[in-house]
Amino acid sequence: MKVIAGNKKAYHDYFIDETLEAGIVLAGPEVKSIRVNGLSLRESFAHVRGGECWLNGVHIKPYTQGSYNNLDPDRPRKLLLHRRQIRYLDEKTRQKGLSLVPTKVYFSDDNRVKVEIGIARGKKNYDKRATIAARDAQRDIQRAFKSRNL
Repeated sequence: MKVIAGNKKAYHDYFIDETLEAGIVLAGPEVKSIRVNGLSLRESFAHVRGGECWLNGVHIKPYTQGSYNNLDPDRPRKLLLHRRQIRYLDEKTRQKGLSLVPTKVYFSDDNRVKVEIGIARGKKNYDKRATIAARDAQRDIQRAFKSRNL
């Protein structure tokens, strides 16, 4: 599995309760552009509409060697999920405070582009500060162990 793009901001702004793997509908030049790291997950989200799951806000740079086949880089893209998974996501997002956030995009073992979407709850500012403090404390502990073992 080769990770193309991660969404660190999603882990900073949300508690990720569950993750789910989904395929994504792309055109040929978009896949080529993704292979040369032309993808951004910043400010992206997913939602269920009309019995289908859609991914919005993902920016895929136009392929430089592409011609008229290049599509709009910010267009909504359809996610490929089973019907029962879509129903489950729809039920979860109807609950107050839950949303769908893409956490990473990667190539699977058979060279298909996959998106990992997380069912997320928003963090408050004090939660974000607590997460940062815990991460800093863990980093200090790791430094102490490393210096002690040298």
